[in-house]
Amino acid sequence: MSWFLGGLAFLAAGYFLYGAVVERVLGPDGRDTPCIANPDGVDTLPLPQWKNMLIQLLNIAGVGPVIGVILGIKFGKVALLVIPVGCLFMGAVHDFVAGMMSIRMGGANLPLIVKRFLGRGYASVFSWAMVFLLLLVVTVFINVPASLIAKTVGCGPAAFWWAVAAIFAYYVAATLFPVDKIIGRVYPIFGALLVVGSAAVFAALLVAGFRNPGILADCPGFAAFKESNPIFPCLFVTIACGIISGFHATQSPIVARTMTSERQAKPTFFGMMILEGVIAMVWAASALAIYNIAPENLKLAGPAVLGNIATHFLGPWMGAVTVFAIVVLAITSGDTALRSARLGVGEMLGIGQKGTARRLSTTAPLVVVVALLLAWSNRDARSFNSLWNYFAWGNQMISATTLMCAVVWLVRSGRGAGSLVALLPGMFMTCVVVSFILWTPGTGGQPWGLVPGGLSLWLSVALGAAAAAVFAAYSLWRGRRGGDD
Repeated sequence: MSWFLGGLAFLAAGYFLYGAVVERVLGPDGRDTPCIANPDGVDTLPLPQWKNMLIQLLNIAGVGPVIGVILGIKFGKVALLVIPVGCLFMGAVHDFVAGMMSIRMGGANLPLIVKRFLGRGYASVFSWAMVFLLLLVVTVFINVPASLIAKTVGCGPAAFWWAVAAIFAYYVAATLFPVDKIIGRVYPIFGALLVVGSAAVFAALLVAGFRNPGILADCPGFAAFKESNPIFPCLFVTIACGIISGFHATQSPIVARTMTSERQAKPTFFGMMILEGVIAMVWAASALAIYNIAPENLKLAGPAVLGNIATHFLGPWMGAVTVFAIVVLAITSGDTALRSARLGVGEMLGIGQKGTARRLSTTAPLVVVVALLLAWSNRDARSFNSLWNYFAWGNQMISATTLMCAVVWLVRSGRGAGSLVALLPGMFMTCVVVSFILWTPGTGGQPWGLVPGGLSLWLSVALGAAAAAVFAAYSLWRGRRGGDD
């Protein structure tokens, strides 16, 4: 229990203390934000701060801080230490710098930011990879909620495909309509649902934990999982939302376009990531408890474990609510992922997004790709599951890239010493992604890496550290070359 409560206290104190340090480095001020300087009435328009904060929370949360940590806690209660430390020094900084860079570049999306700070060559490969990863998110976050709906209502495959059609139609509408018409209206409700549900689990977990502290001890059943999944680098690929996630950098520009003041950036970007860390801690601890109370849950998939957690701590009626919560969390990541993909492709190809016809022309090819991925994924689940493993790796490649962009930005703007807040986590995550793709052996549930059978862990980490040093040197060099802010 001390690890759990200590981690929560660390996050709360870190928001005020380290958050103030990072805010001083990034220097939000009174200059006009994109929605004040160049509103377009579609993607760039003012929204209230409280609404922006809840939209950001839902954009970045998805199912990650719930389902992801249910798997990630199998590394042991050390995850209750890694989550708060990683969230504060990596994830919250990552989201803050992603949002601030977007604001300073007129609401730019990640491909344009990468092109400006890391160069045209790097961006040409990175940007299309990022779009594909976003479309993969859209595909999975249609599949997951549709499957849950079908299992809940029955009616066989027909229910699944009707649910797919309905969710897909919502995604297309959410990406085409102005941000205040759909997302701005429904997200605050969904955000409140996530916060209230997590608070209820937290209260029940406290009562159970004080009655029986042993439920938050390491579960003996974790041993088999840890044998084939070394904490470094696997923990940082398995748990993204809650520690650090590159996906957040694709979502922050959506809110950067609707903020009326730069001074809202700390609570909106840094603060909502800290809140996500709190939510991740609650669900990680509750998963640790349920694995100790009922070890048979170790053999179940994440959504099933989540249902058992809710039933155990809050009663049977939470079963249907849990399914609905998973559906909501998945949908509120899928819709903005498609919106981010549209905005990113529009920027890369120079297609303005103000007119409806232009938004349709940009969205239509993306819809076709998602439809093909949906058809393929439901025909060959094994291949799709393998591809999803690569998304987890690619997601953290995006986080490393975003942090190194921030290094260039800060050095160019005369804040070289302050760039350490982004440089150190950027190097760490570069080491994670390079180590993982060199080590992963293609066995034990892991995807294949760059080397058949994988390199030894120590050699992979050494090469990852070397790659991190090279990437850091390149970023510092680009920053010192000069350029505008």
